[in-house]
Amino acid sequence: MRLMMATGLLLAGLGGPLAAQDDNPNVEARQHHMDLYSYNLSILGAMAKGERDYDAELAGAAASRLHALATLDQTGYWPEGTSSEEIDDSRALPALFENMDDYMNLTEELASAAMEMQNVAGDGAEAIGGQMRALGGSCGSCHEKYRQSDD
Repeated sequence: MRLMMATGLLLAGLGGPLAAQDDNPNVEARQHHMDLYSYNLSILGAMAKGERDYDAELAGAAASRLHALATLDQTGYWPEGTSSEEIDDSRALPALFENMDDYMNLTEELASAAMEMQNVAGDGAEAIGGQMRALGGSCGSCHEKYRQSDD
């Protein structure tokens, strides 16, 4: 009987934290979107660093995907109530939701940097490396303002 009561109390106490961990489709969608950015950036970054053989076709495809991702309408990813202070699975700081216009401007800058990457992707690893700085800077400017740090 005591074991059942203790188990019941334990489970009742975990109800809040377990509910906060529920998967949110909006958060999952934006996280997968960011994973796709990372995947394509890693291809280009590895070529720029010489960690992967340069392949113009693959570089062009990765750059095209980055541009497509950057121009995709992301407004559905950011509903109220999905900041890092409101749900456990989110790394989006509340400031993002308070400054959505700035965030959208940053995504436009990312789209421009991705378009320029498309323009240079066929010009070799060195050209990719030069544009990676601009592309990474665009990503970083948003992350610095609006993404919860890992620590």
